[in-house]
Amino acid sequence: MRTLVIASQKGGVGKTTIAGHLAVMAESCGAGPVALIDTDPQGSLSSWWNERQAETPAFASVEIGSLATHLKQLEKAGVKLAIIDTPPAVTETIRKVLAVADLVLIPTRPSPHDLRAVGSTVEMVEAAGKRMVFVINGAAQRAKITGEAAIALSQHGTVAPVTLYQRTDFAASMIDGRSAQEIDPTSRSAGEISDLWIYVSAQLRKK
Repeated sequence: MRTLVIASQKGGVGKTTIAGHLAVMAESCGAGPVALIDTDPQGSLSSWWNERQAETPAFASVEIGSLATHLKQLEKAGVKLAIIDTPPAVTETIRKVLAVADLVLIPTRPSPHDLRAVGSTVEMVEAAGKRMVFVINGAAQRAKITGEAAIALSQHGTVAPVTLYQRTDFAASMIDGRSAQEIDPTSRSAGEISDLWIYVSAQLRKK
């Protein structure tokens, strides 16, 4: 089993949306069973999952203190991929989650404020000795700052070659427990998530 952690100490960067979308895409690509884990007290990911009509991905309720044990139980149950959504600014929780990660995906919006905030997350991931990949999320079409953000982030680590652009279908799909690719498989959003999953899955397979 592989464990993907979506982490950022900056709120509002799209962690929950990305977690849900990648889980659905992983299932549709045959990489399941997938289990979602929500460690954010706000419970946005669990709220989205509770609205879903589809049976996959699964959702696992866990205690942070027993996270490693819970993951072993999920693996024994046949789960191939666990995707963990994390809270912003609750550092002890994030440290415990990072300890079990095979890969950490750090969503970052292309704004000066978000780029300045990324350092604390990077420090935590490096302290945990984990591999990380940045993904630029919520980018504006043809905005110069998107490229500038990629250059700035590349000084800290690997930047995913797929950018997620600001589109209403990402947020709208989350309202009723679906994903953008389930609403319209031919949409640009669906294509971006598909490309991101292909990249992330290749990273997860690396040792």
